Amino acid sequence: MESPKKDNELIKKIISRCEGINLDFKQSISNQLKIAKTIVAFANTIGGTIVVGVSDQRKITGIDPEEEKFMLDAAIAHYCTPPINYHFQTYEISQWGDEMLEEEKYILLLHIPESLAKPHYVVDAEGKRTYYLRKEDRSVPVTPEG
Repeated sequence: MESPKKDNELIKKIISRCEGINLDFKQSISNQLKIAKTIVAFANTIGGTIVVGVSDQRKITGIDPEEEKFMLDAAIAHYCTPPINYHFQTYEISQWGDEMLEEEKYILLLHIPESLAKPHYVVDAEGKRTYYLRKEDRSVPVTPEG
């Protein structure tokens, strides 16, 4: 495992933002097909960051970064076509504001750049391909032009 970064100011800046066209918060990754839709939508739109270990109410819940990386890698490998570029950053939070946490918490950032190889599709278990775009804070299926 790479050494986690410590940059509370950056994390505060990210968490202070609302979910939108290029930002999504996830407490954890429990459904690979569902997260693949967000990943594909970011790649097909302007790119974006999925913050794992933070609730929709912007509370740091913490995660096991290796477990979440495994889930995200698997989601991208199994459900996204063509392949999507991405990279991870892991952050350790041991103090939040003036409060020292009882134990450190980890959050994971998954960065997905806007793709030069778009369109990307989510391919479900039946082989159905669906194209997604990001609209505000939602990943929506659309019919690609052409």
